[in-house]
Amino acid sequence: MNTDNKDKSLYYLEELSDYKVANDDKDVRGWEVKDTDGRKIGKVDNLLVNKNTERVVYLDVEADKSVLESNYEPYSAKAKDGVHDFINKDGENHVIIPIGMAHLDLDNEIVTTNEINHDTFARTKRVKKGSTIHRDYEVVILDTYIRPENKTDYPQDDTFYEREEFKR
Repeated sequence: MNTDNKDKSLYYLEELSDYKVANDDKDVRGWEVKDTDGRKIGKVDNLLVNKNTERVVYLDVEADKSVLESNYEPYSAKAKDGVHDFINKDGENHVIIPIGMAHLDLDNEIVTTNEINHDTFARTKRVKKGSTIHRDYEVVILDTYIRPENKTDYPQDDTFYEREEFKR
C-alpha cells in the first residue's frame, strides 16, 4: 500500500481495522463488474471509504484483460487548445467506480454500471493496485464517466461527496 497520507481522505477498507461492511449491506469484493452493454469490465478488488462521511464512495476494480488490451491509443502530448490525454503505464490496471454508478445484481453477485460502457473504461485513467486516490484523480474519473458533458464544476471541498454519483 502507498503510505502517502498527505491530504488523504479516501482509504481502502482493508486499511481501516475498525471499519467493516455493515451486516445489512453486501460485501461486493470479488464480484464481477459488467458495463452498460453487459461486457465484463473486471472484478471488485476493494472498497474505498471516505473517512469524513464514513461511507463507501468507490469500488476499486481490477480491470479485465479486454479493457487493458483495447485498441485505445491515448495522446502522449498535449493537443491544440490544451486538451490532452494520458498514457496508462504498466501495472496500472485498477479503476474506481463511484458507488452511485454501481448497481447490484444480488442473485448473480454481479455489479453493473448502467452509465459506463466498455470503451469508456478503456479510455479511463487507471492506477496501480493500492495507490492513494487523490481528489485530482477523482475529478478525472468523474469527467471521463460523464462525457460528453465534460463538466468540471466539481466543488473542491467536502461537498464533492454530496454529488449524485455517490448516492445509493
